[in-house]
Parts: sequence; structure tokens; C-alpha cells
Amino acid sequence: MHTADEELSIPKAIVTSRVARLRLLMGLLQGVILYALYLSLKEKAWPATNGYLFSPLTMIFVFVPILFISALGHLNARRMWIWMIVAAVICVVMGVYDIWRIGYVDSNDLFGVNGVRRTPSTLVLLFVTGGFYIAHALVLAAAADDKRIARYPTYFETAWKLIIQIKFSILFVAVLWLILWLGATLFMLVKVNFLRKLMEQSWFVIPVITFAFSTALHITDVRPGIVRGIRSLLLVLMSWLLPITALIVGGFLLTLPFTGLEPLWATRHATSVLLGASATLVILINAAFQGGEVGKEVARVLRISARLACVLLLPMTLIAIYSLTLRVQQYGWSHDRVIAAACLLVATCYASGYLWAALERGVWLARIAAVNVLTSFLILATLLALFTPVADPARISVANQLARLQSGQVSADKFDFEYLRFQGARYGDKALKAFKEKAEGPDAAVISKRATAALEKKNRWSRQNPDANSQSRGANITVWPEGQTLPEAFLKQDWGDGGRSYLLPDCLKLQDSKCNAYILDLNGDGKTEILLKNVQDYGQLVVFAQQTDGSWKPAGTMTGNAGCKEVAEALAAGRFRSTTPLFQDLEVAGQRLHVQPWPSDQLKCNALSGTN
Repeated sequence: MHTADEELSIPKAIVTSRVARLRLLMGLLQGVILYALYLSLKEKAWPATNGYLFSPLTMIFVFVPILFISALGHLNARRMWIWMIVAAVICVVMGVYDIWRIGYVDSNDLFGVNGVRRTPSTLVLLFVTGGFYIAHALVLAAAADDKRIARYPTYFETAWKLIIQIKFSILFVAVLWLILWLGATLFMLVKVNFLRKLMEQSWFVIPVITFAFSTALHITDVRPGIVRGIRSLLLVLMSWLLPITALIVGGFLLTLPFTGLEPLWATRHATSVLLGASATLVILINAAFQGGEVGKEVARVLRISARLACVLLLPMTLIAIYSLTLRVQQYGWSHDRVIAAACLLVATCYASGYLWAALERGVWLARIAAVNVLTSFLILATLLALFTPVADPARISVANQLARLQSGQVSADKFDFEYLRFQGARYGDKALKAFKEKAEGPDAAVISKRATAALEKKNRWSRQNPDANSQSRGANITVWPEGQTLPEAFLKQDWGDGGRSYLLPDCLKLQDSKCNAYILDLNGDGKTEILLKNVQDYGQLVVFAQQTDGSWKPAGTMTGNAGCKEVAEALAAGRFRSTTPLFQDLEVAGQRLHVQPWPSDQLKCNALSGTN
């Protein structure tokens, strides 16, 4: 039984048979148009030959029909068409800019033609999906209250109804596809394969998915009581996770004065973990707060936990900001760090606002309502800035990295030219082309050579570096202990392209790769072996042994924590000893099986820093 006030806060759809028909027809029409776009992409025909046309068209027909279906019955004709036009314009602006900023792609790629990408990037589709969800909830709530800024309970009801509709519609499509697959399997038992072949046809698959999705959206919209019940159960269950989460986060913060922040920085992903924990706190706080009208009904332990969680958000966010600041000072801005900074801006708004709410006496977190609405608009503005020239992560990061190179903060031999090529978008490509023609200034030759090599690469993992020779190996391999040198035969040996050459450290094969070599007698036979490993923390520690004819051969690889900073320092200083294996090796069918100690029995250590 629901109160009159609660019922009034729930946006009601005026669902007639005409609305139902329009929704289903729109779902089917969306599928037909998306199939036509897919076919043009596959056949490299118009409009897919023009990325500036194809990308916005794709975004329009992915997002706008769903918004139209959801808005039918909730918005009057005037508001409906205004919102659809605004949504279409957003798709056009972001779709066109996304294609422009991506710049060149391999013309052999399905998604590119004549060197120009045709489809919107995954990142744009992901963030635009989130942005349209927030904006659509704001529009529907405002229409329900007939105000520009709706009451918070209306925002709450609308947003949660919408997210549950979307999730159950996705589930409905998945289950439908599972049933079709089951049917195809049953028919295959009697050698009838028409359904299986039908499910392999894109002209069938795409319209069925969109039609099923629109059907599910319609059904969930005309059954608000079911959606409300699911939402209430979900929020109650989630709210009881808040005390545990607040206790864990509080315990983590209390341990920091004793452990210090160094172990946190050593993970190299502290910012993302802290942001994830903060986002979890925000979600659980709102699960307990709900529409702001259940304060007295909430259990005392939840009220205390929610208030505590509101206080914990700020120190978590400040530590995340400090973590990101350290990385930026050390390595400069990157694409990911700009996005992390945008997320931290939103997190700071939540953290400061929720602390303001927690400090209010007499009422329970009432100010959260205003904070949530304000932050929703901030998120939309941030997304719009990130995917337009205003705060494009590629533009900002490329400008910063170029400034670091020009100021001498990073040398030309350590500068990541491949970052400009594969994450700098059009801005990085423009910088590389300028570097390619560079003929004057410090390190001009090195910069031009490395920029040219980066431009020639088709992907970040392709190898364009010249083959290594004895001179490059001697220059690129640092030998430990100090004063030792590598045998001339080892440096001159041709390591070739044997079937296992991918296991060899890169410095033996490529001129621009560096390694550490450790000279020692590994088996106590009086002959020295060479342990070789890439300077960057990838690849294995390879053991080389000299043969009777004077040549060198890879004899094996060392397992264990060879990538640890402590291990590398101890090897360089000669602090090691030979030990008897815990277990003897087994020789089975000509293969030697070795027992590696269980990871929990290995000493923990700090990973070597490989890249910026």
C-alpha cells in the first residue's frame, strides 16, 4: 500500500494503444535502419564511405529511438520534439568531432576507409550512454513536475525506474536470444538448421534485438508497480552493505598513518581504486537515503553508517587527488589521467557536498538531494567538455607531453613517441609529423628518427625498430656486477628468428631496447652464465649458457619474482646464493617438470616501474 504522496512522485505514462504501437514500430524501424548502416559499413558503401556522415548517423539511430520510446507518454509533443532535436544535435556534434580527432587509421581496417575512421569510438559510445541516461532522467522528471527543476523525490523515482527498465530490457533480450539458441539446438537434433542459419543473419539479428528491447521498455513502463517493488527490494539490500563498506573504508584510512602512503603508490593504480571505493560509497549512501523521505524509517545503524560514509568520502577523494598529482608531476598528463581528473572533479563535488550534509543537525542528510541534482548537471557539463575541444584528453595530454620534452623534463631517448601516435589522436599525429621534419635544435636527429618510426607503425605492438647488432647490444645492455663485460661472441651472435625467439629479451633483436645482464656461475661448474632481462618490467629472466664450440644458447628461463625491484638490486650487487631445490624435477616423456614455490610462500616485493 503506497501513500498518495508517494504515488504522486512517480512519473506516470499516458499509455494508449497508439503509444504502444508507436513504440514497437520505432523499435522495428530502428533495427531496419541500423542493419542498413551495418550493411553499408560491411560493403564499404555510402554512407559508410564518409565517416563524418556515418558516425553521427550511427549515434543518432542508436540513441534517439530509445529516448523516443522511453519519452512517449511522458512528454507532450512540444517537449518531445525539442528533446529529440537536442539529442540528435549532441550526437552530430560528438560524432563529427570524434571522427575528426581520431584522424588516420589503417585503410585495411573494417572501421576505416581511405585512411579515415568511420565509426564512433567505444569510449564516446560508453560515456554518451551515461550522459543520455542522466539527461533523460532530468528531462522526464522535469516534465512530471511541470517545472524546470523538479522535486528531488521525482528525480529519484525517475532515475531508478529508468535504470531498472534498461537493465531488465537487456535481460529480456538476452533471455530471448537464449531461447532462440535453444530452439535452434532442438531443431538441429532432427537435422533442421533453418533457425540456426537465421540467427547468423544480420538482417534478422539486428531488428530482433531492437524490437525486443523496445517491447521490454514498453512492458516495464506500463507496469510501474513491478518496477517499484524491484527497486525497493534492491535498495534495501544495497543499503545494508553500507555499514560493512563504511567500516572497511574507515579501517583503511586509519591504517594509513602506520603504513604510510608508499605501499599505495607502489600499486600504480591507486587513483582508480580510490575512485572506485568512493563511487561505491556514493551509491550505497543513496541506497539508504533513497528519495529523502524515509529518514525516520531507516534503521539507526544505517543512519549512523551513512553519516560516517559521508565524512569518509572527502579524505578518500583528497588521497586520490594527491595520488594523481604525483603521477602527473612525474610523468605528465596522459589520456587516462585527464579522464581521472574529470572523475575527481565530480568526486570532489560529491565529497564536499555530502560532508556538508553530514554536518547538518536535526535532519538526516537532507542536503544530499541538492548535491545530487547539482552534481548531475556537473557530470553532463564535464562529459560535454571531455568529448569536445574544450577538455579533450588527447589535446591536453599531447600539449603537456610536448611541453615536457621542450623544457627538458624528459629526454628525447625516453620520450614516448608511440603515445602520440596511438593515444594522441589528431593532435599527436600533427606533432609527430612536425617532429619528422625537425632538423634543428637539441636532439633533432633522434627526435626525427623516432617520430618517423612511430608514424610508420600500424599498431602499438608492431615492431618497426631496426634489427640489433653487436654495437647496439653493447650499448643497450647494462652489465652487473659493475666492471664486468659481456663476451664478444655473445654480442656478435645472430639470434635470428627461431621458433622461440619471442622469448628472448628485446635488446638481442631490436636496436632501441635496453636490458640488464647479470654475470654469475649459476650451477657451480666454474663456467659463467648470463642472466638477461628487459629493463622494462615485461618478459622473463632468460639464462644463457656457453656451448663447447664457444657459441651461446638460451638454456632456460627463471620463474619467481624476477621483476621485483629488490631482486634486481640484489642481483646487481651480487647478493645471492645457490640453494637446493625444494623438490627434485621430474622427467616425464622427455619433458622436465619443475615445482615452482606457491605464490603465498614467496616474499612480497615492489614491482619495477616499467613505463610512464
